Amino acid sequence: MKKLITYLLSCYIVFSIQFSYAQFGNLQNQIKGAVKPTSTNKASSSSGSTNSNSSSNNNSSSTSSSNSSVPAAQGKDYYVSITRGKGKVASKEEPAKDLGNIIAQLLPGDVIHIAEGTYLSRGEAGADEIGVPVTIIGGYDDNFTSRDPWGSHKTIFTGTNAISGSTQCRLKITANTDNSNVTVDGIVFDNGPRNRYKDANKPYLILRTADPNTGINATPESGALYITCGKYCNIVVKNCVAINTAPTGGVISTMPGEAGKVTIENNLVVNNTGEGIFAMSGWHPRDNANLPEYTIKNNTVLFCWKHDAIATYGGNGLKLDTDVKIDAENNVFGFGDYGGIDNIKLCKSVTLKNNLVLGNRQYDYREYNTAMKIDQIEDEADQIQPTSTGNISKMVTIPVSKEWSTLYANRKEVSRAQVDAAAKVSNSDANAVRSILGLPLQAGSVAMDADVWLHKIAIEDALKAGMQKYDGKFGCSKP
Repeated sequence: MKKLITYLLSCYIVFSIQFSYAQFGNLQNQIKGAVKPTSTNKASSSSGSTNSNSSSNNNSSSTSSSNSSVPAAQGKDYYVSITRGKGKVASKEEPAKDLGNIIAQLLPGDVIHIAEGTYLSRGEAGADEIGVPVTIIGGYDDNFTSRDPWGSHKTIFTGTNAISGSTQCRLKITANTDNSNVTVDGIVFDNGPRNRYKDANKPYLILRTADPNTGINATPESGALYITCGKYCNIVVKNCVAINTAPTGGVISTMPGEAGKVTIENNLVVNNTGEGIFAMSGWHPRDNANLPEYTIKNNTVLFCWKHDAIATYGGNGLKLDTDVKIDAENNVFGFGDYGGIDNIKLCKSVTLKNNLVLGNRQYDYREYNTAMKIDQIEDEADQIQPTSTGNISKMVTIPVSKEWSTLYANRKEVSRAQVDAAAKVSNSDANAVRSILGLPLQAGSVAMDADVWLHKIAIEDALKAGMQKYDGKFGCSKP
């Protein structure tokens, strides 16, 4: 009898297990049929970037299979208005009040339209960070019917100097998924209100330490815009303005992954420490395969200051990473405390065409420690392509205000006599600088440097330097 009971019990257990597996399999099939695949690949939008990702498909077979396996996502349009915004609906009729208020609900492929006004971020933190690939478009009127991002409908990203505020980059987009598209178009970044100045009544010298006793924050050591993406991405930065930032690295920095494409076009970068544009790479192969490719054209980058009083870095108009391909055309790189174009990391594929480089202190172009004037690069540079022609240095007038330019020309800085012997620049001596700025020439010496000059420039004043191209072809112009 015991044997019979044991046998029947064993049969029951086996049957129960088999039945459970069958039910689990049916449940799995039901789930698979109910859940649709999602994608992180942004669909094209008429209001966003028009750049296609298809050019990346030819870089490798893995690129093609990766792109084809990810269906296109349909992004949602969101709207933001500081004057009439409220809540999280973020529609054209019921816009949100700040980009920072809707970041948590953004999905890959979404497009955010931002109206004119001054934006301080959520809780006036002075910094936004987005973790998915999106398109951000500023410069609209309050009804989202017209755009004038450098004129009557400026969308201004700034902050305050409260100790509770952030010292991070004003806008950071981290989209590490493959095949992602990120566009930032028509935003004015002004860190002036975020900086700590030695004398609040004379905002000339910045301080990089905080004062908790008075609730004053340190000057943020971060830039205006930082974008990092995964493989086969498309990044577009255009029609943006960046002023009064004090980063250690780049004012506008991008870091694409393998075979990424980056377009940086028609931007104005004026009065910042660090590197005006930093072309970085998140892909470092041994065989130089599928390097990220940059198109940098029609930008005006002026007055890039060194990081601090004794720093040996920063102060360049354009800085290049090692593992990138660069095509830089029709830009202006001027008045760098160090140089115009810094290739100290020896990027081996550089094309420079029809750029205006002027007023830099130590070099117009540098490869490792070899400093050159811009008119020497066709003969002496090892890393530039043979098609690099038409680059010049000449005297032009920078139409900033007399008040700001006078402070710039009279600032305390390391004596030029200390660097003149090794300098390879054009239009760099003190009176040449005064001439370019439209100031009267004068005799005298330059004093030793003790503080970090970054005297605040007003948005309208900075925009004067970028409203039209120099000599009709160099730099940015009003979009």
